[in-house]
Amino acid sequence: MLDINLIRESPEIVRKSLRDRQMDPSPVDSILELDAKRRAAIAEVETLKAERNAVSKEISQIKDNAARQEKIASMRAVGDKIAALDQQVAGIESELTGFTAGLPNIPDARTPYGKDDSENVVTKVVGEQKKFDFAPKPHWDLGTALGIIDFERGTKLTGSRFYVLSGAGARLQRALIAFMLDLHTRSGQDYREQYLPFMVKTATVYAAGQLPKFADNLYKDHEEDLYFVPTAEVPLTGLHMDETLDEASLPRQYVAYTPCFRREKMSAGRDVRGIKRGHQFDKVEMYIYCKPEDSEAMFEKMLKDAEQTCTELGLTYRLKQICTGDVGFGATMTYDIEVWAPGCDEWLEVSSVSNDGDFQSRRANIKYRPADGGKVRLLHTLNGSGLALPRTLIAVMENYQQADGSIVIPEALRPWMGGVEVIRP
Repeated sequence: MLDINLIRESPEIVRKSLRDRQMDPSPVDSILELDAKRRAAIAEVETLKAERNAVSKEISQIKDNAARQEKIASMRAVGDKIAALDQQVAGIESELTGFTAGLPNIPDARTPYGKDDSENVVTKVVGEQKKFDFAPKPHWDLGTALGIIDFERGTKLTGSRFYVLSGAGARLQRALIAFMLDLHTRSGQDYREQYLPFMVKTATVYAAGQLPKFADNLYKDHEEDLYFVPTAEVPLTGLHMDETLDEASLPRQYVAYTPCFRREKMSAGRDVRGIKRGHQFDKVEMYIYCKPEDSEAMFEKMLKDAEQTCTELGLTYRLKQICTGDVGFGATMTYDIEVWAPGCDEWLEVSSVSNDGDFQSRRANIKYRPADGGKVRLLHTLNGSGLALPRTLIAVMENYQQADGSIVIPEALRPWMGGVEVIRP
């Protein structure tokens, strides 16, 4: 959430941010109008309360009973007006919160301007697209032939866009998750692993910036008022909601595996073939809490840590800086990591690494106490996939396939594959 003081004092910065994001800037005007009404009402309430306090002292000194009763009656009317104004202020604040909660973060000055995802900027490519002496197959053909992806039973169990990973396919998925968690928790990366609830309260989803913006994309248990997590970023934000951390404990680096549940609006065609997109998927998520002055270094670290995952898996990947028209709701700056999938013949996004500044910590009321005893401050939060499945699984399958339809297990994954080095037909 943006600071109301920023909106009040520098509204054009916020308007420009919305225009750069290809959004309507008019909510800024509504916020300023409501903010003015709120402050005027509060000023009137405070004046009336001061008057009531002064008269209350005066009443205690009045000896004449009739005069005292007259003053009491007049103050009763003042009290009624104060109550009405308090109710008015509460209504204005609720409406004001609705508008401010819908404002996205302000993109970093280094985030390139662009209208949509077609104007994102590729900043580097690492590795070369693998060459085959045969026509590489897409994962939907590879997996079906090997008996490790079952689309029919997934559809039978749940419906379209669901599938079953079987045998070595299920183990390969599990191996990738275990490999990534161990990579991010070992010395050099130093994230602390968390096992999190897969359902969270409304307040937790709101704190992470998913509500109200993405309400239509979330799955909810209405009876219990709980949301299935769309990403581990949500409960990782909520870990320290309404807390004040000590400066000495920062940065705090967390990593977690969760399944993720999202309502994907998909249409028929290339984009939905196979297991690239679905309503349920797995992801390993990195998350950092840090001091504002450290967030730039932490952002570079997290990006490097996500890249290392691709490197150790031997995958060709590229970095893409996300433009203003496509950058996430809570992010100031984002880089996507895409891996090459030769069977699909396309780049697949497996990670988005974002610096959210103090956007989430303001919503979640997360602060830190400086070691010098100074005033508590909002901290910065960062998040990044490390990495997302099943697209990482797809890239491994398609890059490590052989002419006979088998799949070689990358060296990095073999410790978790129980001695299996090749998945054979």
